Amino acid sequence: MKPEEVAQSYNQIADRWNGDQFQRSNGITQHERALTFATSQASGKRLALDIGCGCSGRFIDLLLSHNYVVEGLDLAEEMLKLAKQRHPTLTFHQADICTWQPQKSYDFITAWDSIWHIPLAEQISTMHKLIGALKPKGIMIFTTGGVDEPSDTTNNAMGVPMYHSAPGLSNLLAAIQKAGAHCRHLEYDQHPELHVYMIVQKS
Repeated sequence: MKPEEVAQSYNQIADRWNGDQFQRSNGITQHERALTFATSQASGKRLALDIGCGCSGRFIDLLLSHNYVVEGLDLAEEMLKLAKQRHPTLTFHQADICTWQPQKSYDFITAWDSIWHIPLAEQISTMHKLIGALKPKGIMIFTTGGVDEPSDTTNNAMGVPMYHSAPGLSNLLAAIQKAGAHCRHLEYDQHPELHVYMIVQKS
């Protein structure tokens, strides 16, 4: 599936993340861990970017509580419509992260359950771009599939067609190092499911 097709699938189920049935605690503990690595950064105005921000706003709220100026990015129009209703004063970008070019440098980037939807062939180049968009000592947290080899799949487990890809952990770690960053934390946080989150810090 192309990114715009994934976005259309999310448009159909956008309300799922905006209702009472959604667990807003999902991913918060992991983000709080990532923020501990950012405490040594210089004080003052700090910028954060939520990639695949969706509409729940939970990570944006967390980052705002830590005095970040936060921007959101998503390709799904309905997700962004709801996100803007929740945070009308913030900047949101409707864009495909594979082709979007950051115009700023960020202290903190989150890509929770988002960049694993991009085409497998774009995984490594997108990782390089995102690390390049970090300020020195900047932090990024993201999720990936905890697989050994590159893989991708399409299914209807969410009720709509959805695509996932992962470059393999060894390839991902090598790409992170090549891009000038270090892995600070890697965890199978839903074991035995192959859901992995990583915290990386730019050199």
